[in-house]
Amino acid sequence: MSTAPNRRAVAVILLVPLMVTLALWAFAWPAARIAPRDLPVGVAGAGPAAEQLEQRFEQRGGAFEVHRYDDEASARTAIEDRVVYGSVVATPQGPRLLTASAASPVVSQLLREAVTASVPKGTPVEVTDVVAAPPGDPRGSALGASVLPLALAGMAAGAVVTLMGLRGARAALTLIGSAVLVGLAATAVAHSWLGVVTGDWWTEAGVLALTVLAIGSAVAGLAALFGSRGIGLGALLMVLLGNSFSGVTSAPQLLPEPVGAIGQWLPPGAGGSLLRSVAFFDGSAAGGAVLTLSLWSALGLAAVLLARRAPAPAPEPTEPSEPAREPTLTG
Repeated sequence: MSTAPNRRAVAVILLVPLMVTLALWAFAWPAARIAPRDLPVGVAGAGPAAEQLEQRFEQRGGAFEVHRYDDEASARTAIEDRVVYGSVVATPQGPRLLTASAASPVVSQLLREAVTASVPKGTPVEVTDVVAAPPGDPRGSALGASVLPLALAGMAAGAVVTLMGLRGARAALTLIGSAVLVGLAATAVAHSWLGVVTGDWWTEAGVLALTVLAIGSAVAGLAALFGSRGIGLGALLMVLLGNSFSGVTSAPQLLPEPVGAIGQWLPPGAGGSLLRSVAFFDGSAAGGAVLTLSLWSALGLAAVLLARRAPAPAPEPTEPSEPAREPTLTG
């Protein structure tokens, strides 16, 4: 009796718990360890009050990366340029907190709590939201939820191109065309209908299309290089790790190290960061994300265009059947 079915059954029994464990690690572990790690914040003003505020941030043991500014105007500019997530301004009336909920509502709340805890009890802290999240998504939950559909769309495009046997320029054009259509459709939903993003419509469509193209071309390129196993590798990188390590729902600097950095090197994280920049900050600090997405797209398309289909294995020779023998007559 063949043991192949038994081996496959054992493989499934072992593989399913392994995949569940990996998914729980990828999604639950970063979420359970959210805390500031070198989070860029600003301190504005001069004199002992500003120095005291800076010292309180630095006493948090690597939680914050403090940037000093001469006045409130410089601190506001740094927030709008995405250099810092927020800034505390030392004034004669007490500290004034500048935040940017569009950059991360989670960080804005964290800064409120940190500054309130650092001043004497009962001291009021004036809070100004310099770059506010849109009314259609004040908590940023809809923007964070958009990463997984983009990853799935790119994953589907790369897998379908591979399974349909498309190669060369035809495969590349299919990936580009599907990414453009997804970008237009997603922008129509997120911008025009839900009001989740509020920047330039066509720029946002280009960002979403580039994100899907980077994911889809990476999956198709891996499949062109490694066969069907490349689709599984692409799913692991783009959907499992890329989505859970993106930091879009919080901030990359709130995730455990080096998860936050890895997430920004993968297309879902880079796409989410780039979408925030163009939707709320007029494209500030967009260069690194554009470069990441462009590299993934270029390398994936190059693999699709240049990789050759592996030659089919030669059929095994079969032994010729013996010719039928003539029956012999016996007298």
